Amino acid sequence: MKTKIIVSIISLILGGINVYAQNSKVLVAYFSYSGNTQHVAEYIAKQTGAELFRIEPVKPYPKEYTPCTEVAKAEKEANARPAIKNRVENWDSYDTVFIGCPVWWWTAPMIINTFAESYDFKGKTVIPFCTYAETYRDETLAKIVELTPEAKHLKGFGAVSRDTKGITEWLKEIQLLK
Repeated sequence: MKTKIIVSIISLILGGINVYAQNSKVLVAYFSYSGNTQHVAEYIAKQTGAELFRIEPVKPYPKEYTPCTEVAKAEKEANARPAIKNRVENWDSYDTVFIGCPVWWWTAPMIINTFAESYDFKGKTVIPFCTYAETYRDETLAKIVELTPEAKHLKGFGAVSRDTKGITEWLKEIQLLK
């Protein structure tokens, strides 16, 4: 009898987790310069059934790599807040928000600060992700958490370039698969 009760309770708890994942409205907001972060964001959205929002600067970054890095460095040094071209519609309807970006100058690009400061994250769950070439994944994920202190946070993910290996397992681990 006790075993049946325990099994029933565990089933209810696990069932509740699945209901949350299926009934929660999820957004994948991302900034992508070269397409790597966009590729990862699209993969996450496809896996979770989330909606996509591309964070785009009003003034585009230079297309050439070196001039772009110079602008990014100047923004970081000035603690700049690059203006964003568009806004998330129906922000209040989202329960969970993935925030993704590339690693720029050892952290998240300054446009991620602009995004985080533009919305109220109280009561939301934020899941950071980033794309990187070699390192500073953890610093970038931590920066996104730091920028959204009012939110609950789930474990983030770092993808090397546009490699989606490990994302499905991560989404299962944080219980956000469709």
